[in-house]
Order: sequence, then structure tokens, then C-alpha cells
Amino acid sequence: MIGADKFAYPADHIEADNRLAWHLGRLDAIYGDDAFYVHLTRDREKVVASYAERWAAVGGIMPAYLNGVLRAGRHSRRAAAEDFVDTVEASIAAFLKDKSMTMSVRLEEAAAWFPAFCRRIGAEGDVQAASAEWSHAHNSRRPRTGIRKLKQKIKGIQQVLVEPPLG
Repeated sequence: MIGADKFAYPADHIEADNRLAWHLGRLDAIYGDDAFYVHLTRDREKVVASYAERWAAVGGIMPAYLNGVLRAGRHSRRAAAEDFVDTVEASIAAFLKDKSMTMSVRLEEAAAWFPAFCRRIGAEGDVQAASAEWSHAHNSRRPRTGIRKLKQKIKGIQQVLVEPPLG
């Protein structure tokens, strides 16, 4: 979805998407201080290492950031990932600074903060069972095998061939 439809969330919706960091201005214009915002972070070194691996030839966020956004020339993948993470974190901090309903929490500490989160949003149900979900890995990155690398390249090729050109 694009445009206004991208942010047409139903009442009591919880959206967990790191790509929202690219839409903070629009989120502010639409929801302002009328939403509850959670800044979910995890160990910085793990985040940097994860982004340092995202160098798909086509469709990778890091080449797009380094070459398209920064236009910074040659830098190590690690340096580009550190800059990316610092930039996104600074943008989120600036967005949240005037919001009255926020939580900044660490993924690694979910068992400690999740019950308070549930209370703050007025969640009903089995909080203990919901809390247990944090002990299961979801969407964890698998090591890239030759097959996974090939699939990534095919996905990138499909994006080039199927998706409309920008601008």
C-alpha cells in the first residue's frame, strides 16, 4: 500500500514494522500525539551486524542507503551499517520527543516490560500466555546458503522486471 492507505490502521491496531522509521513525518501528520508509540530496540551490535549483511545486489537496503541516500562513495559495510543505525535511531528519537504516550523498550528485556505495556494499552486476555511468545524466535535470519543467495537474486530480478520504474 502507498499513500494514505498505508496508514489507515483500524482502531486498537498494533503495527510492528521497522520501515515505519522512513515515514515518521507522515505518521506525525496523521496521528500526532493521539497514538501510543513503542520504540523497540535490540542490542546495537546485533542490529549493525544484521544491516552489514544486507548487501543484495538489487533491492538491498544498505546499497540503497550508501549509494542512493548518502552518495558517500566507498566505505566498509560495517561503517555504512553503523551510520544507518545511528541515523534511524536519531530520527526516531526526534519523532518521539514531543509524544506523551511512548515506551522505549529493549527486545532482550521483553519479559520485564511486556506486562506494563499491556496495562498501558488496556489489553485484555491472558498476558502470561502472550508474554511467553517473546521466548520464541520469529523471523530470525537464517544463514545464507547458495540456494538462498540465488533466491535473493531472483527476487531482485523480479523487482526490476515487474515493479514499475521510480519517478
